[in-house]
Amino acid sequence: MVTPPPVPKVSVVICTLDEHEAIGGVLDDLIADLAGVRHEIIVVDDSLDDATAQVVLGRARRHPAVRLIRRNGAGGLASAAIAGWDAARGETLAIMDGDGQHDPRLIRRMLERMAQVRADVVVASRYLDDNGSGLTGLRHWGSRAGVMASSLLLGLRLADPLSGCFAMTRAWYEAVRPRLSGLGFKILIDVVASTRRRPRLEQMPTALRPRVGGVSKLDLRVVFDLLALLVEKRTGGALSARMTQFLFVGLTGLLVHLTVLSTGRVLGAPFWLGQSSAIFMAMNWNFMLNNGLTFRDHRLRGRALWQGLLSFYVACLGGAAISEAVGAALHALGVPWFAAGVAGAVAGAFWNYRAVQRLTWRPAKAARQAGMVLAAWTGRIIR
Repeated sequence: MVTPPPVPKVSVVICTLDEHEAIGGVLDDLIADLAGVRHEIIVVDDSLDDATAQVVLGRARRHPAVRLIRRNGAGGLASAAIAGWDAARGETLAIMDGDGQHDPRLIRRMLERMAQVRADVVVASRYLDDNGSGLTGLRHWGSRAGVMASSLLLGLRLADPLSGCFAMTRAWYEAVRPRLSGLGFKILIDVVASTRRRPRLEQMPTALRPRVGGVSKLDLRVVFDLLALLVEKRTGGALSARMTQFLFVGLTGLLVHLTVLSTGRVLGAPFWLGQSSAIFMAMNWNFMLNNGLTFRDHRLRGRALWQGLLSFYVACLGGAAISEAVGAALHALGVPWFAAGVAGAVAGAFWNYRAVQRLTWRPAKAARQAGMVLAAWTGRIIR
């Protein structure tokens, strides 16, 4: 009989995206600092090239505790973190960045603090003292705005709910795992706000170090994801983050529709022409925006883009029929025309969301096509 390897005390997940310049030093420092602690380090790499993976595999050949998960066609730190934690075997699960901004010594310190106070989650916070966050300019103020929004909407007692470095017990992860959305780049909010019971939290101060490699992931899409995630957690999952994004895109499409229709009226075009042009333009706007934002982890390109556009037309025609039927039925029952129209639009939007998930962006199929490539403890690639 082969004796299984001992269960690690901690599994550290590091999510990378084109960070080959930094990841080697991060792994070396982390391995050195965790000497004497049973551990494994799982790097989840979403890079388009092999540079980051090759650095990680080089360390894995010398250090059996290092493992690699490569994802093809998948994106977002949150989903990468979940993929790493799902593959982990440790009693405690942790996460940190691979660009060198997080001090690797934080992991051991969080383990010690967790044992002392019996916390479910220990967070390395940038805002517990006056030493500064390590961010500058727009990134600092954007981070602070995200902290304020998270506190106001969710009531989280966290100085830094957007922190990318924290540790949690396996028991806590297993409790929240079924409700994690895995959307975007901010996983801590998902972890601490996915159950009615809030975790026993402990916080410790830190500041970000200068980035060694890679680039900041903070952009408008990250903000878009964060706001949608806050809505999901605030509504207890009644409105998923992705559905919230889809509905928001629909509102912008309504503005496009009204703009085109108004322009047609000003130019003297007949109503039927202005209305049909407005519908066509709004549908194309919604498709492109949803492809780039709402479903960007399953983004369609090339020939699939045009096939997806045609299927989007089909799905939205069904939604238009439902919207018309619901609105007309409610109006016939005496509901005021405005309320009946809004109710019809909402019903049509929900239909469209479910339909495009099945017809246009098929996450299950995309996930199977993306697949995973894992590197074993020996550094061999398993396909």
